[in-house]
Amino acid sequence: MTANLFTPVKLNDSITLDNRILMAPLTRCMADDELVPTQTMADYYGRRAAAGLIISEAVIIRPDGQGYPNTPGLFTPAQIDGWRLVTSAVHSNGGKIFAQLWHTGRVAHSHFFGGQIIAPSAIAIEGSVPRQRELTYETPKAVTHEDIEQLISDYSQAAANAIDAGFDGVEIHGANAYLIDQFLHHDSNRRTDEYGETPENMARFPLAVVDAICERIGNERTALRVSPGAYVNMKGDSRDRQVFDYFLAQLEKRDLAFLHIGIFDDAMEFDYLEGSASSYARKHYSKTLVGVGSYTAQTGAEAIEGGKFDLLAIGRPFIANPDYVERVRDNQPLIEYSDEMLASLV
Repeated sequence: MTANLFTPVKLNDSITLDNRILMAPLTRCMADDELVPTQTMADYYGRRAAAGLIISEAVIIRPDGQGYPNTPGLFTPAQIDGWRLVTSAVHSNGGKIFAQLWHTGRVAHSHFFGGQIIAPSAIAIEGSVPRQRELTYETPKAVTHEDIEQLISDYSQAAANAIDAGFDGVEIHGANAYLIDQFLHHDSNRRTDEYGETPENMARFPLAVVDAICERIGNERTALRVSPGAYVNMKGDSRDRQVFDYFLAQLEKRDLAFLHIGIFDDAMEFDYLEGSASSYARKHYSKTLVGVGSYTAQTGAEAIEGGKFDLLAIGRPFIANPDYVERVRDNQPLIEYSDEMLASLV
């Protein structure tokens, strides 16, 4: 019943995947204190190389993008060297891996880098930092035009660093209420200049990042993750629908490696999207689409068979089962995920 997951898929002339199962990006907070990937991380990823494609845990593009402890970076020579250990481990086991490029925006905290946090608008989120609950969120500085130009440049440089580190490509993290996503939703973007108010303006910075990275490393090695429905760290707004109608139409014109939905549970429905995030995206984006969000191999295969999306990203089961692909292929039982597994990289 899952046979369609094991057919190779050609993303483009540069990249063909052995199967349709992707390892979803999973934040593990296991880099060293300089945010350098370790040999343990390399071993962890190497054991999961049977995935058609691994998308790395989110990787911060510069110091002020950090919102959680010990999340790896991709902006120093030592960090690039550390990622070479990871990519070499994956490639030596026959796999492929993309780096997920990340700036957390207003979900960052000055505790980690000693500076000002930034966002589209000076609006804080409520609550405290996961894993360091003593840290409450701060009010960000609204980025200036100069800040925006620097961010575009830093995203581009991080993509070049990823290729230098041996990654097969990058996925831009434009989802889950982090910096790029903050520009795309009215709750977090209250700007009145050319980066706010209208769909064209609100999509201007995200599209500029996409275009800069495509120009730097090639569109065939560039992917994007998006969250059309606001569901974490921001409130939904019916006007967001027009923003994403425009944004997806613009992405359709760019021949990306794939578009990846950012959602914890794809059964969630949004009134202003008239359904789930993936079904909305499928209606507005005809190219390679990655579904994620509490699917099993069985339900994911059925969704692919039904044309709901083209590739299936699996998250927590990959933490519990390094050999997830082999177990599914051979119809073997899976080890059930539990939160205790987050304490180590196995």
